[in-house]
Amino acid sequence: MSSRHRFDRAHTDDLMSFLAASPSPYHAVANAAARLEVAGFRQVEETAAWDASPGGKYVLRGGAIIAWYVPEGAAAHTPFRIVGAHTDSPNLRVKPLPDTGAHGWRQIAVEIYGGTLLNTWLDRDLGLAGRISLRDGTDRLVNIDRALLRVPQLAVHLDRSANTDGLKLDRQRHMQPIWGLGEVAEGDLIRFVAEEAGVAPEDVTGWDLMPHAIEPPSYLGRDRELVAGPRMDNLLSVHAATAALAAVAGQPDDELPCIPVLAAFDHEENGSQSDTGADGPLLGTVLERSVFARGGTYEDRARAFAGTVCLSSDTGHAVHPNYAERHDPTHHPVANGGPILKVNVNMRYATDGSGRAVFAAACEKAGVPWQTFVSNNSMPCGTTIGPITAARHGIRTVDIGVAILSMHSARELCGADDPYLLANALTAFLTD
Repeated sequence: MSSRHRFDRAHTDDLMSFLAASPSPYHAVANAAARLEVAGFRQVEETAAWDASPGGKYVLRGGAIIAWYVPEGAAAHTPFRIVGAHTDSPNLRVKPLPDTGAHGWRQIAVEIYGGTLLNTWLDRDLGLAGRISLRDGTDRLVNIDRALLRVPQLAVHLDRSANTDGLKLDRQRHMQPIWGLGEVAEGDLIRFVAEEAGVAPEDVTGWDLMPHAIEPPSYLGRDRELVAGPRMDNLLSVHAATAALAAVAGQPDDELPCIPVLAAFDHEENGSQSDTGADGPLLGTVLERSVFARGGTYEDRARAFAGTVCLSSDTGHAVHPNYAERHDPTHHPVANGGPILKVNVNMRYATDGSGRAVFAAACEKAGVPWQTFVSNNSMPCGTTIGPITAARHGIRTVDIGVAILSMHSARELCGADDPYLLANALTAFLTD
């Protein structure tokens, strides 16, 4: 390995394992929970009464996880330090009536989830993952991690303008994967999935399933200084935040002036408006219940929220060498340059000057370099859970992340050092 690599790659190796094992939001939160369990956290049920005991706790709901660590002796008005992220990625999702096909091909009917780059799903070997809901009210995770599906591209002989006028894909007609030959049979896919999951097909009453590219994450480049892989937006942040929270929970309680929190939501890619999204009540409910479980009042809750800070961690854009004109001319985040501070004066990102100071202090404490991202004025700016968190809960929020290329592709690209640098910055933030 080249001497240009400054850091131990154990964190990035672990990130690649996490990405490969998390083909759906439901797998991502289960894997995050398993890592927190090793660090001493325990799951609490939303339907149960919560107690005032210290230590690490977490709530799972669908594709979302909220985890927090209460130090010994924490007061009811102790503020929170939150790292926010999201578990979903743009992809294809199986429709309620999935069995379709034509001309001797069996296909799967899918919807387009979020702002995915459609062409990146063409001619890839795809598996199928997600969850199935059973008649007894339980859910079962499913991961068929082998070449099962494919969205075949039209041959250039039949589309001579594809390389000159650009590929044009119709979201309804051109994105339905094939998965075999023969006549279409209603219920065929779910029968197959049930058998793969080891349950009776008649017991499956609901499903949330999605194709995923089965090619594993890998290092890339002459010196392996880059990482290519799926769902970095935004499982890279979920993984870093989970590692940071687990590390913080292992420190002496008297070194924790705040209550560190991981908040990883679902449905960011389509607006966050769900019971597991950042625009829902989940985070506020969990934080309030934590205050009240420790004997707090509404006044304690208000004091805690007033002193709380959230880092909304999501991927951002590295400057693209082939399209540099699409970026701001004076802000060019680069791979392996450290995490980015994301700024937009129209509050598409929640960062302001005081938030910049919080982030700068965390990076300085961790000895981590950092960069700034601002959109080109002539280009529309994306957004994150940051402004939603700030507005919904009245919590000071700062938008940050890691600079990547190929955002919203089925396979994205980042610097191999940046995930480690982000995790260190988040650890420093949670203990500040």
